[in-house]
Amino acid sequence: MMYRAEHIPGQKAYVQLYEQLRQEIVAGVFACGARLPSKRLLAEEAGVSLSTVEHAYALLCDEGYAEARERSGFFAAFRAESGFSLPEPAGIVLPEKTAEREQECVFPFGVLSRAMRSVLTAYGEAILIKAPARGCDALRTALSRYLRRSRGIDARSEQIVIGAGAEYLYSQIVRLLGHGRTYALEEPSYEKIEQVYRAEGVRCDMLPRGRDGIISEALRRTEATVLHVTPYRSFPSGVTASASKRHEYLRWTSQGDRYLVEDDFESEFSVAGKPEETLFALDGGRRVIYLNTFSKTVSPALRVGYMVLPEALSELYGERAGFFSCTVPAFEQYVLAQLMENGDFERHINRVRRQKRRRLQELTRGNL
Repeated sequence: MMYRAEHIPGQKAYVQLYEQLRQEIVAGVFACGARLPSKRLLAEEAGVSLSTVEHAYALLCDEGYAEARERSGFFAAFRAESGFSLPEPAGIVLPEKTAEREQECVFPFGVLSRAMRSVLTAYGEAILIKAPARGCDALRTALSRYLRRSRGIDARSEQIVIGAGAEYLYSQIVRLLGHGRTYALEEPSYEKIEQVYRAEGVRCDMLPRGRDGIISEALRRTEATVLHVTPYRSFPSGVTASASKRHEYLRWTSQGDRYLVEDDFESEFSVAGKPEETLFALDGGRRVIYLNTFSKTVSPALRVGYMVLPEALSELYGERAGFFSCTVPAFEQYVLAQLMENGDFERHINRVRRQKRRRLQELTRGNL
């Protein structure tokens, strides 16, 4: 294939190269272990700088599609199919939670208060009106636009449901998919996931996690038809699913009446040049329910979460759970919509990511 980077408004050259290489790796043009084009060759062919190519390869390495070998170049690291499970480490090291890490994610209070005042002025007494069952149109529309441009998720606002935090949405997922199913969860995982599912009276199958996600053998053996995963830095292990593991999850959903719940907590703050790719986007929005909250990106005191339903489940949700009232006040929804539409939300995300990258570079230099 001829690699090229065209002048497309809003699309950076390194992202174009990343997408082209990723497609070839997934398609098997470059088998696992095969050497990828050299940086210099790729730069000359695409007509870009070496730094642009380096950025594209850095993204591939961050997401597990490639690996860098000292003085040898870059090699494909994606396995489309694997008949053998890789040996698992003796234990998983838990990430240290420090006050410094928490502080760097704090949303600027001045920006938040300004948005609140603006909403009060613009909406007036309309903030006292009960929000529609799935959430205010303003927030769902803002989320639809944001997810499309920043996460590759192509979903209409009608597919989005707003709720008071992740725990509430977990219970809505059970009402949508049914209590008669078995729900498979990562072990270890955020304890409230299991608590909510068990409180809803469904059977849970706890699948052990390895160094890059759920162990393949456990996934093959489970009788569950719903798989709940946290692909990015799953709590409390800190494990991020590799590209191969993400595609393995999607292959699992293709067998029978199966669905995958993607809990995408904190992925916006990835130190990579772009946020981690979502399972919803990789799947094309067919069998994946995407779920996220504003607890980390804005404030844990703001109990607002949202889920994006596949097109086929959106109408079913209306039949099975559409009678529930929205659990988030309209005022909070209008404030979040304003932050997303005026760019303040994404400016905050980018600021935090730059801080994290600087800190990582400082730590790396300190260990040299």
